Amino acid sequence: MLILFLGLAHAQGTAPKEKSEDYPVHAYTRSADIGAEFMVHSFSGGEQTYLVKGFLVIEVALYPPKGRTVDVHSGNFMVRINGRKQELLPQPPSIVSAAIAHPEWEGPGRVEAGAGMGNTQVTLGQPRPAQIPGIPMPTQAPQPTRVPKDDPSGLPPRERIKPEKLVLDTALPQGEARHPVSGFLYFAYPGKASSIKSLELRYEDATLKLR
Repeated sequence: MLILFLGLAHAQGTAPKEKSEDYPVHAYTRSADIGAEFMVHSFSGGEQTYLVKGFLVIEVALYPPKGRTVDVHSGNFMVRINGRKQELLPQPPSIVSAAIAHPEWEGPGRVEAGAGMGNTQVTLGQPRPAQIPGIPMPTQAPQPTRVPKDDPSGLPPRERIKPEKLVLDTALPQGEARHPVSGFLYFAYPGKASSIKSLELRYEDATLKLR
């Protein structure tokens, strides 16, 4: 419970667009306008983007009426896949972060790839080789040192944020909000994204068709 609380308290969210209509899908509910975008497996922050397998990622934004507040809570969101009756609730960002930080654990959460923009590099991930008794671990040939390109601005390169921390930073903030707020939600899904023919996000009295 402490880990869950810290994960939610740490969330800063993403930068919401100017209005809900700027998202691919939007709706109007009794408490706030909502915009949403299906990110498949990707989450991002600043110039960094990562892909995390085993979770469907949806960015949502809430716009409370002027002069009023909206109570933001991840548990108010549910998704329905391919019209099934069973609906999925978001996973706590702390769980997603822990799964990414510990790829040796069984289950979802392994980061397959991280892509950056500008002068940032592309990082590919793969399962760690297992040690077999009596057989030495394979060795890899030394890789040449990669020299980053000079930044025309003359500024030092920005420090790269680890994906397990970025998950916490960009998750949908929780609690009362007087201004627009946005962030990522994560839904555990072990299947392939290509098998999803329809995807619906439910919030209060609204249903947003994301696919």
